[in-house]
Amino acid sequence: MRQVDIPEKVVQLIGFVMAIVAIYTVTFGVIDEIYQRSITVDASVVLTVFVFPLARIHLPKNGSARVCLWGIDALLIGLMALSIYWFASVYDELESGLYDFLPNDILIGSGGLLAVLELTRRSFGWPLASLAVLCIIYALFGEDLPWIFAHAGYDLEAVMRTVWYSFDGVFGFIVITVIALIFIFIIFGAVLEATGAGAVLLRIAVSATGGLRGGPAHAAIAASGFFGTISGSVSANVVGTGVFTIPMIKERGFRSSFAGGVEAAASSGGQFMPPVMGAVAFVMADVTGIPYLVIIVAALVPALFYYGSLFAAVWVEAARNGIEAIPRAERQSISREDWKLSLMFVIPILVIIGVLIAGRSPAMAGLWATVIGAGLGLMNAEVRKRPQVFLDALAKGGEQCGRIMVAVAAIGIIIGVMNLTGLGIRFSNMVLSFAGANLFFAMLLVALASMILGMGLPTIPAYLIIVLIMGEAMENLGVPKILVHLFVLYYGVLSAITPPVAIAAYAAAPIAQSNPMTTALQALKLSFVGFIVPFVFIYNPSLSLVVGFEVGPFVWVVARLALAIWLMTTALGGVDRAPLPMWSRILRTALGICVLLTFIEIQIAAAVAGLALLYVESRRTKAIKGGV
Repeated sequence: MRQVDIPEKVVQLIGFVMAIVAIYTVTFGVIDEIYQRSITVDASVVLTVFVFPLARIHLPKNGSARVCLWGIDALLIGLMALSIYWFASVYDELESGLYDFLPNDILIGSGGLLAVLELTRRSFGWPLASLAVLCIIYALFGEDLPWIFAHAGYDLEAVMRTVWYSFDGVFGFIVITVIALIFIFIIFGAVLEATGAGAVLLRIAVSATGGLRGGPAHAAIAASGFFGTISGSVSANVVGTGVFTIPMIKERGFRSSFAGGVEAAASSGGQFMPPVMGAVAFVMADVTGIPYLVIIVAALVPALFYYGSLFAAVWVEAARNGIEAIPRAERQSISREDWKLSLMFVIPILVIIGVLIAGRSPAMAGLWATVIGAGLGLMNAEVRKRPQVFLDALAKGGEQCGRIMVAVAAIGIIIGVMNLTGLGIRFSNMVLSFAGANLFFAMLLVALASMILGMGLPTIPAYLIIVLIMGEAMENLGVPKILVHLFVLYYGVLSAITPPVAIAAYAAAPIAQSNPMTTALQALKLSFVGFIVPFVFIYNPSLSLVVGFEVGPFVWVVARLALAIWLMTTALGGVDRAPLPMWSRILRTALGICVLLTFIEIQIAAAVAGLALLYVESRRTKAIKGGV
């Protein structure tokens, strides 16, 4: 008889309840803001304790040590519950301004902060938890710092009032935004995965790309891009699709690290691929006030270029290794049943777009997509045999919601300190003081900071923390708001494949049986265009289709970017139609960079030279092969 795993059952129960409450909230509205914010954060912390109990992390052999570790976890749960109860009970008096803060208030609130920080560390590692702790230290002692970092000085009571006992900190606007808007899309993704929509999508992708040299590697790019757009976690997307795609890529003759790198790079790109963009599109619309449809239109062309560059890089790698297309007789065929089951994915996505075009809220679009996706899932015979998969999907979706909420609570600490001390403005002023009026240098600083701040975080928390700290610096340099937010989103997402954290590569490496750091370097090599595209659309806003769009500049930047991608991809891979000599690789790299510079004379000269180089080398390759 299988032993009951009590922590697992607790996680499933809390996750299921959180999913049901999320669906109720979307349907009928927020139950009570104070209680819903606070209890959701509390439930998320408790859920995460049972996902990562200390006894399971450290695996003590001694029974008393195990009991001690569970005692610590029970203490954290108790501290969190008490501090949440205390916050809810005194909030009305705090709002009226008639409440005198007592030492007990500080002590109890500190217990809640401790629980949030510890569970953030367990879920997402040291970076986010450490940053939140540093922000608290800064608020308490920053008045003694030099230069622009000094603030007016705040005692522990002022910090706790802002960070814990208000809607400016842990329980701030981000919490209610995630509850009312994002949870439903996380549940939507869990439902689609449970119905087998991802597996069907992968079969179609394999069939559609069978005639290309990359074969399953190209299929992985297509499937991960489509499925990644509804997943708010890069690592979850890597694991969900990588268990199928990575072994197939290796079977075609690609190296293990390359197979893992392809999956990591493709899964990362799904987070800025419309129409859902890992649900970050809806958060972006809420934060910026820019309509959702405008955001996905602006994100579309840059995302297509990112995936186009991945396709090109895989083609080059296949050519370098002499890998040919799968013979027609061996290619996977798509049955009528597969096409029918593909509706499980296609129709819900169309429903989201249709409901939004009709003027309804994004949350309602997510609800309808979830309901219709669940209904269409019954087309799958496996689902009809085991309908309890829907209950499992709700529990799994709720678990993902809870774990993200822990990160959001930690980000609330950072936001509270920023609001209290003006840290965001100080950071922005620092960037501007270093960069001066040089937009390029400012973008380099913001890109670097965005990758550091985003390391190890799911997409939504990463985007929120980056844009709240870094966004104002670029807006002050005159960059349109929508482009600023897309810029920092790209680098926050790409931090998932950037060493030393490279969380997507670490998720892909065990499946590929490769070294994580080698896998991360392969993903970086494949994704180099992702690091270039944000600079391109800042300097060429027509690429966004919504900012300063003109047909001529749009066509010109599309042509230049396509040429640059091919020149640099072949230079990195060392192959075009034949192996390239070193001088050609260096020249292609230089021309690829020059064609994207802002000076029109250099653009034209580099474009002409690049096309001429491709033509001459193509003719020479044909002549050599003809002579043979």
